[in-house]
Amino acid sequence: MSRPAPSPIYTLRGAGGPINTLHFSRHGEDTPLLFSGSGKGAIHMWNLSNRRAEKIVDGHSGSSVIWVNTLSSTDTLISQGRDMRVCLWDLGRGRGEIVDSLSTGSVGFCQCSLLETGPRTCLLAFAGQQPEEINIVELPSKAPVCTLVPDAKLGMVMCVKMWQPHSGTGPVLLAGYEDGSLLLWDITQKSKLSQTKAHSEPLMCLTFDPEVLRGISGSSENQLSSWILDGQNSLQIQDRVTLTNPGVSQLCVRGDGKLLASAGWDHRVRIFGWKKLRPLAVLQYHSDMVLSVAFSDHKDPRQRLLAAGSKDQRISLWSIYNEGANTY
Repeated sequence: MSRPAPSPIYTLRGAGGPINTLHFSRHGEDTPLLFSGSGKGAIHMWNLSNRRAEKIVDGHSGSSVIWVNTLSSTDTLISQGRDMRVCLWDLGRGRGEIVDSLSTGSVGFCQCSLLETGPRTCLLAFAGQQPEEINIVELPSKAPVCTLVPDAKLGMVMCVKMWQPHSGTGPVLLAGYEDGSLLLWDITQKSKLSQTKAHSEPLMCLTFDPEVLRGISGSSENQLSSWILDGQNSLQIQDRVTLTNPGVSQLCVRGDGKLLASAGWDHRVRIFGWKKLRPLAVLQYHSDMVLSVAFSDHKDPRQRLLAAGSKDQRISLWSIYNEGANTY
């Protein structure tokens, strides 16, 4: 890499605990809000114009918040905690109230996955009470949709990702398991479509780009595994990327499909070109493992940001475009 690694444009402090999860949301505003969930149970809503927390809420009784998301069509925030609860929050008109919740029965670290199916409806997937169980419910009704359990012992569910294929068929779900297996499920048919062994260690995180039918996963080992879906909905390992140090907490592809960011246990964020997985930059700032990464989706590429959250209780904000010129 010829160009020097960039520095964060600024940092956010005061979360009071490890930053387990990050999520950007604009809610009609030009400047996005950044939501963070901490290991102490607090959810911060950061205003990136003044770089301060606009609101701080805690609905998980101090238990670690491991996932946050928002519905694009409403002022609804959804949070998941290790208190085995998913909470739905009303953020309209400055409020921050829990309007509903459901029990997952799981005390693991598997983050939920959300798929919006209509103006005010969505599917929510989460790890169930049994180690290999995935439950899917419809929101806001909380009506059960299905339960997915593999026919072989694969260990705990570690990560899940839902999406709606462009082919017009029903929604599908990718799941990573403790033994390193990756499974593709048909939600409507409640059946397994494909399975492959992506890693030799527990599969810690995955992301998928439905535009190119390609995904990537990370584990506790020092490799990323990329894979594709062929025309028969079969998972095929495509490439492996060797990392300098083992352990990846999260992976995120930017909305324009050009960049991939990885959150490393070695305190670093790594940036790759998504098309060829070419290493572009290693971002060094944090003093402990990086737990989460998220890209903003601003229409102007020059205002797109990358946020990284760490066990060191800090959030770093990076302007990758400015450092990487037009190739980024």
